[in-house]
Amino acid sequence: MADDKSLKQHSGAAPARRLICPAELIFDPAAVQGEIDAACADLAASEQRAAMVKILNAAQKQGRAAIAQGFAAAPFEARPMTRAYTYLTDHLVRTALAFSARVLHPKPNPTEGERLSVIAVGGYGRGEMAPFSDVDLLFLIPYKATAWTESVIESMLYILWDLKLKVGHSTRTVQDCIRLGAEDYTIQTALLEHRFITGDQDLQSDLVHALNKHLFSGNGRDFIEAKLEERDRRHDKQGERYVVEPNVKEAKGGLRDLHSLFWIAKFIYKVNHSSELVGKGVFRAEEYETFQAAEDFLWAVRAHLHLLTNRATEQLTFDMQVQVAEAMGYKDTGGRRGVEVFMQAFFRHATAVGDLTRIFLTNLEAIHVKAEPLLERIFRRRPKIKGGYRVVHNRISIPDEAAFLSDKLNLLRIFEEALRTGMLIHPEAMRLVKANLGLIDDDMRHDPEAQRIFFDLLLKHGNPERALRRMNELGVLSTFIPEFENIVAMMQFNMYHSYTVDEHTIQTIANLARIEKHELEEELPVASSILTGGVNRKVLYTALLLHDIAKGRPEDHSIHGAKMVRSIAPRLGLKQEDTDTIEWLVRYHLLMSDMAQKRDIADPRTVRDFAKAVQTVKRLDLLCVLTVCDIRGVGPTTWNNWKAVLIRGLYRQTKRALETGLEDLNRENRGAEAKKALRLALSDWPRKDLQTETARHYDPYWQGLHVTAHVAFADLLRDIGVDDVRIDLHPDEDRDATRACFVMPDHPGIFSRLAGALALVGANVVDARSYTTKDGYVTDAFWIQDAEGNAYESSKLPRLRQMIAKTLRGEALGRDAFKARDKVKKRERAFKVPTHITFDNDGSEIYTIIEVDTRDRPGLLYDLARSLADSNVYIANAVIATYGEQVVDTFYVKDMFGLKYYSESKQRTLEKRLRQAIAEGAERAET
Repeated sequence: MADDKSLKQHSGAAPARRLICPAELIFDPAAVQGEIDAACADLAASEQRAAMVKILNAAQKQGRAAIAQGFAAAPFEARPMTRAYTYLTDHLVRTALAFSARVLHPKPNPTEGERLSVIAVGGYGRGEMAPFSDVDLLFLIPYKATAWTESVIESMLYILWDLKLKVGHSTRTVQDCIRLGAEDYTIQTALLEHRFITGDQDLQSDLVHALNKHLFSGNGRDFIEAKLEERDRRHDKQGERYVVEPNVKEAKGGLRDLHSLFWIAKFIYKVNHSSELVGKGVFRAEEYETFQAAEDFLWAVRAHLHLLTNRATEQLTFDMQVQVAEAMGYKDTGGRRGVEVFMQAFFRHATAVGDLTRIFLTNLEAIHVKAEPLLERIFRRRPKIKGGYRVVHNRISIPDEAAFLSDKLNLLRIFEEALRTGMLIHPEAMRLVKANLGLIDDDMRHDPEAQRIFFDLLLKHGNPERALRRMNELGVLSTFIPEFENIVAMMQFNMYHSYTVDEHTIQTIANLARIEKHELEEELPVASSILTGGVNRKVLYTALLLHDIAKGRPEDHSIHGAKMVRSIAPRLGLKQEDTDTIEWLVRYHLLMSDMAQKRDIADPRTVRDFAKAVQTVKRLDLLCVLTVCDIRGVGPTTWNNWKAVLIRGLYRQTKRALETGLEDLNRENRGAEAKKALRLALSDWPRKDLQTETARHYDPYWQGLHVTAHVAFADLLRDIGVDDVRIDLHPDEDRDATRACFVMPDHPGIFSRLAGALALVGANVVDARSYTTKDGYVTDAFWIQDAEGNAYESSKLPRLRQMIAKTLRGEALGRDAFKARDKVKKRERAFKVPTHITFDNDGSEIYTIIEVDTRDRPGLLYDLARSLADSNVYIANAVIATYGEQVVDTFYVKDMFGLKYYSESKQRTLEKRLRQAIAEGAERAET
């Protein structure tokens, strides 16, 4: 090929660094060039590009396979992997330019204006590439583009596109770069980490000189502020680092936070690598080791994501979490799945990134912060700081480190001072605390003053979550309470919990503090009234802090957690009586939630059993508030009106029973009250019609439904014909659901057919009750929600009614129609939910309670109900509790003779049929 002086080909890459496998396996420039020369020697010009692309594509495929193989053998070797992909891409770009300029568009005597330099920018410029990272290129030209440079660039881009590379590109002069970089911080950032690849090196030198003189010579205040604002917007969009499906690149504590640090460091300190920040005094050596470990881990995770999906994937979805964990070698251990161990490591590294970038960025922010307006400084009332501290840029700082460390209780006092004053803690003070966690020893943990400070943090200042979150991030919380360490950054691998266990715990405490501050009185009237009436706050806050302390162990976390309370609570200085109460609350912290959501709270036996377990109104009050805070702390949308109605109903009935006696719970009393309420609601009805209505129902009907449902059924039953089918759909705003009432002649299997019809239109059944009248009609009530967990819009009710009618007429066969609906989403298939089926003959006076705990999917309730109907089982009501991908369907049933299922052989037969229905549905979901 002709020697083209306009290219001044640069043969070397960045300084040699270790690759994931030998360089010649990734790309052999001489061998590839030899193949290209040989292939193109006898071809016409129009055929040469296709031949060259074919050879380059094969070389790229071979190189990627070599890198992937090397990375699979060393799945944590992130840096050599990113360098290897950069090395491969560099050679692809160089070869593409050389071919375009020398073969496709030869120019033996280029003019001064026909020079071209190819510059890598962005992550590619930094020399860090994941398998499918973008290839961001700057084509640098001296003046306005010529026909030759336009042709070369176009041909080169077509070659790279033919190689399936995702290329971002721009063609600019040096002056363009300076002008656009000054106007746009995104462009300025890209130029900040540019790297020469090939072409005219003198032109690139001109760019470096101009950038340093005109763009990167200031103090960087505007650049820093732009990067900090960009970071804040990104965090707001992605959410906290505790969300269970994080974005490896963009989320808080992700790779982009590392990039922000690098950009600012490079601008301010003129460094080329983050390791140089130790010498600049920005990081301590041990801090940088932590930072580097997090960086390596996150890059490894991102690369595995790309390789497993064969595309640029950044979201660590549930299904990918399992695959990445396996690729990185995580195994099941100690009662925990390998994916959970992996995600705990992920969140701990994300926390480390957050801590270190906060130290770095906040220091810079303090240095370059803009002065407050004079009037704001004059009129702002600042709290007086206690001795031993000083205020630096509105943050609590430590003027004398030796004096501070001379009293180890100061490691707790500084958090109290931050709450008292409402100020943030200075990053240097946080570094000092984190570096001296060893001072928190057993003597300090048993020190009454340390205990007082800790409980003041929880009880005194009104926002304990702020102190707890910072203490947790710095390691103070898990050092003061060592048992907390196990749940730090622990992910629960399910779709129910939105946060890690430690963050969930802090969220529950934040909810309690908000209720105490009367911020949720309208939304949580019962919990608010309980706290207004007065409870033992120290007991309640401690119970919330410790309620999930035993998560991640093989044993039941409630039972094991209660045992742990026996040693933790006395160490915190709690009296024996308070310790006993906290132990009980931790042991039974799921009891009220389970009773309310998995049992029929209209059944007197449910309330009676719960009252016997709780025993006192004092315990009931504490457990009710704890339950509300716990459910609300699961995720931002977990608490809803449906759960609120259930919890309030169980609380009020149980409190009444504890105060007036359990005999008030008998069916006769409740039936009489219900009939009286119906007579008042239907006061305009003729007396004869009222007598007919109140006489046609059995006792369970009266105590199982609200008077509004009784009125709806009365209207449907009035003057009903022998073959009539009547339907009433009504929004139940108090429960965030639509109540669907059905009246028709009774016949076997009607419950399952109704369940099938509702599932076919996408309705989620959250509660269902079925009653038979004395004159042969069935009165079924279903509470349903749409896919978003809300009541159905009125516009959708006609279609719902139409589909139900079609199903009842036999025009839609439920089981066949479910084939399309039953499919489980790909991201949800990684969840393992074992099936448990239990029979309880003690929880209800007249029914056997069958509880089916299994994997949720569309049509499950229909399959289970149909299986029971085929077995001649009468379903009185069904209670559905959903926890992400897990569901607990509870059926209150009798046999065809109206008796309970006491026989173990009959129970085993029913269980076998239910499991078969679940398995058949699961098979449909996988196909």
